[in-house]
Amino acid sequence: MRAFGLIFGLFLACATPFSPQPSAAEDAPRQVDVFTSGAGGYHTYRIPSLVVTKRGTLLAICEGRKTGRGDHGDLDLVMRRSTDGGKTWSKIGLIYEEGGDKKITIGNPCPVVDQSSGTIWLPFTRDNDDVLMIYSTDDGATWSKPFKITEQVKKPEWGWYATGPGVGIQLTSGGHGGRLVIPCDHRERVDGQDITFSHCFFSDDHGMNWKLGASVAPHTNECQVVEVTPGEPSEGSGARDGESRLMINMRNYWGRDGKRPERGSRRATAISRDGGATWRDLRFDPTLIEPVCQASLIRYSWPSIAKNGAKRKDAPRDDAKNLLVFSNPASRTARHRLTIRLSADDGRTWPSERMLYSGSAAYSCLARLPDGRIGILFERDDYKTITFAALSLAWIRG
Repeated sequence: MRAFGLIFGLFLACATPFSPQPSAAEDAPRQVDVFTSGAGGYHTYRIPSLVVTKRGTLLAICEGRKTGRGDHGDLDLVMRRSTDGGKTWSKIGLIYEEGGDKKITIGNPCPVVDQSSGTIWLPFTRDNDDVLMIYSTDDGATWSKPFKITEQVKKPEWGWYATGPGVGIQLTSGGHGGRLVIPCDHRERVDGQDITFSHCFFSDDHGMNWKLGASVAPHTNECQVVEVTPGEPSEGSGARDGESRLMINMRNYWGRDGKRPERGSRRATAISRDGGATWRDLRFDPTLIEPVCQASLIRYSWPSIAKNGAKRKDAPRDDAKNLLVFSNPASRTARHRLTIRLSADDGRTWPSERMLYSGSAAYSCLARLPDGRIGILFERDDYKTITFAALSLAWIRG
């Protein structure tokens, strides 16, 4: 087992600089190919994760698959950094690998930034079995040695396990403010069959210890989680002051494995009233269609006025308040038509949408950029490229 700390130096120019406040003519997304198959000693790059550090550095993390594009084999975690909002990116650097050329699968990155300290926590899996954790205290320039947290976050009877992929979140309000939450999925043996379940694990002591939450529902899989305002999206929920409410959005196998076609081809969602420890209100969103694939979901902004009537310090302008952003290949049949959607009511409706890429596209990861744009890192062209794009709200609503 080897841990690699990397200090990144010179940056390579990759695209025309972004304008902090674009005019209408400049609203069109500018795209940069960050990882390209065959470059940097890897056959294929897959499973993108995009995170913005407390200092505003962009970290683009993914799996580097050495000899083929399969999900299992000699897989490493690799990264590129950008300190200028995605205009330029560092050379590809190795975060972690094991065994040299041995077929050890290191993957499923799902980082989260602790805003109180700036520490970046990066959980991942080894052979979809053990769960490992590393962290960086210098904006992703170097990383700690990994330590195993399997016993804290995985039940002994569970089989296959994946963190994310995508990103975790830190809760900002309620009785669990400051909690770090990592969305995951696993397999359980139920009535002689292997069934997938989504779940989360979390830390209330800034990453020093981690606790396992309950499984969400059978036939759910890769997932992302966001904090929502009390009482939404289910009306009459009886939410109490001080509760931390979350919504989890999940890849859905109800149509295939659950033999319930009326529930298939749509993203599944559920609500937690205790900061991700338990889940209820399983639903299937008719707007968020999917071909059975990973998706990304983030909170862009909160309402201008907090529940106690005080104006939030980070209150956005009126047309950007209380926004969630979602991305996935919006098709029932194939992984193509990568589409971005906006919701201003905690995911009940998605009135704004814009297709970013009409061709082959699969996994993606969203982040709010320091200049207010929405960054997305996504797979395209039959997994040949992982591309970064910066999008304005105006363009998505266009």
